Amino acid sequence: MDELGVSSGEFVAIEGGEGRVIARVWPGSSQDTGRGIVRIDGQLRQAAGARIDDAVSVEAADVNPAERVRVALPENVRIQGDIGSYLRGKLSDRAVSPGDTLTVSLGFGLLTSRSGRQLPITVVDTEPAGTVVVGNRTDVELVDRAPDQLEIEARGPIDGGDGEDGEAPTVTYEDVGGLDDELEQVREMIELPMRHPELFRTLGIDPPKGVLLHGPPGTGKTLIARAVANEVDAHFHSISGPEIMSKYYGESEEQLREVFEEAAENEPAIVFIDELDSIAPKREDVQGDVERRVVAQLLSLMDGLEDRGEITVIGTTNRVDAIDPALRRGGRFDREIEIGAPDTGGREEILQIHTRGMPLSEDVDLARFAENTHGFVGADLESLAKEAAMTAMRRLRPELDLEADEIDAEVLEKIEVTGGDFRSALRGVEPSAMREVFVEVPDVTWEDVGGLEEAKGRLREAIQWPMEHADAYEQVDLSPAKGVLLHGPPGTGKTLLAKAVASESQSNFISVKGPELFDKYVGESEKGVREVFEKARANAPTIIFFDEIDAIASKRGSGSGDSNVGERVVSQLLTELDGLEELEDVVVVAASNRPELIDDALLRPGRLDRHVEVAEPDRDARREIFRIHTQNRPLAADVDLDTLAEETEGYTGADVEAICREAATIAVREHVEREAAGKDSDVEAIELTADHFERALEEISPDAVADLESGLETGGFDEFDANDVA
Repeated sequence: MDELGVSSGEFVAIEGGEGRVIARVWPGSSQDTGRGIVRIDGQLRQAAGARIDDAVSVEAADVNPAERVRVALPENVRIQGDIGSYLRGKLSDRAVSPGDTLTVSLGFGLLTSRSGRQLPITVVDTEPAGTVVVGNRTDVELVDRAPDQLEIEARGPIDGGDGEDGEAPTVTYEDVGGLDDELEQVREMIELPMRHPELFRTLGIDPPKGVLLHGPPGTGKTLIARAVANEVDAHFHSISGPEIMSKYYGESEEQLREVFEEAAENEPAIVFIDELDSIAPKREDVQGDVERRVVAQLLSLMDGLEDRGEITVIGTTNRVDAIDPALRRGGRFDREIEIGAPDTGGREEILQIHTRGMPLSEDVDLARFAENTHGFVGADLESLAKEAAMTAMRRLRPELDLEADEIDAEVLEKIEVTGGDFRSALRGVEPSAMREVFVEVPDVTWEDVGGLEEAKGRLREAIQWPMEHADAYEQVDLSPAKGVLLHGPPGTGKTLLAKAVASESQSNFISVKGPELFDKYVGESEKGVREVFEKARANAPTIIFFDEIDAIASKRGSGSGDSNVGERVVSQLLTELDGLEELEDVVVVAASNRPELIDDALLRPGRLDRHVEVAEPDRDARREIFRIHTQNRPLAADVDLDTLAEETEGYTGADVEAICREAATIAVREHVEREAAGKDSDVEAIELTADHFERALEEISPDAVADLESGLETGGFDEFDANDVA
């Protein structure tokens, strides 16, 4: 900028191999200082005919302010009213030239048959002629598109189509968010050999032949392939697995050969096979002959006697272990790249991509939504953005005349997506990567847990610290704990602690109720344990919470008549916790009120190595629990929490909660009875008095449940009603 004599916000001309564009200049990031790097988006790159890492020339540009700009909308969009001011706001401070096709957001693309949320508009002419800057005083005029008007090809990612066979889809690297490392690996494998094959010849090696992208559904595997195909400027042929399958003998293999022959005629070329597992499954696992022949044909095409030439094969799958092993070796799919679920920074980047064409209100904090969307993949975040936009549209729906051919421009200007729209959308979108085991992260904080300071401290140390202070753990070469066992009497708050740690640690949360893993078929119970841990690894950081773990991990050798299913589940748990596969950013929290029943092997260091006793609360803890459960209830002046804490010696946290609930029930009962007797009773005047608490204490004693249990065990009850037991 110093050399060119331009300051921030001024215009420069960028000239690439095939074109010249006008752009505004701003200071780059500090990491680019002194490296001679210009960062421009995909639309400007395509207009200038330049690719990433190409050399371009930059010079200062003298651009006149626009007096008038005439633009045309697509033929299938009709808008009534003065849209000029709306378009002027969208195009403000942008440099435009006659024939340019620009994208603006008009109703998120819902008013057009094109896919995508942005609408292409064409600049017909400008006054003065040439490249001009749209300002506050520019008159933006909407004209009808005439048949004999300029035939300008739309440039940049505006059509949203996937392109025909042989044409690259219009997706650029800017449309891929949160996958910088993976994208860099794919570019290194595909773009470099096609653009600079002499590098590989100098090294005396053949360039990579195939790339296999694998990971959970919706993470962006197909999107990366489409972006690479567009940016590399190569012949692109897409194969959708099932479409090449035929009922006639030999026809499936012939179709596969034809694809590779066409690619060979148009080198360099990319052959993209989506859902590779559907046409190349393990040959020993399939019953039919067709799949085996297709796999054999694919093997010979990728690495047979004939030279393949400059053809790179990209395969995608979310079931990488279902693919025939012969494909997964050097010379066929040389590199396997895992496209995993994005982290917080990646999710924010994806949200920015999917909301860049939206009129967002000032209260939308994308960073906060990125923190609250654990387990969401790119496709889920796109659904979230679309649903938020639809929620905003529903607010304006009464003002829309859906029967009319034209939309009022004033209504379009009112459309705004708020933070409330995103919060509403968040309630309706589930993370697809964890759909089978997804549990809403509980809205419980450490402040909601009364007392238990030592247990809270141990849990923070075992779960939160390794995530928040990973550098300190690396410095002292300390591996975080694999698992934590919470044990203590019923009602002391073990499950509540697990909920709080899941909420506070900003992790995904998988809850497993012990007995639900058991299945009547041999091997299914262990498979359930494996799937839980696989989901946890794929969506790390994750907390797996086993409630009542003594039900599924009882001591081996003690069971009889259960076909040893319990023992096999315990063995599976042991290998998952401390087997050959490392558990990274996955912590197991287990709760039990009968730890003596749990298998000893599970309790040793390296498995559930932290044992945290959740004991009955002392006096101070009981007072804190009373405070938590009465903070939103109207208390009378004669209620003394210290006295209540003194009177509840031996009560657990659940007992104290029950006392507060019973006192509130008595207060409501008195109010209803007064109303039934025809006396005046104001709802606002309802208070919980000391008398209410005293009566609640008479109803609920810490020994009531124990007495009932002992009576049932010894047969001490002659007859009792089911309600009494409850």
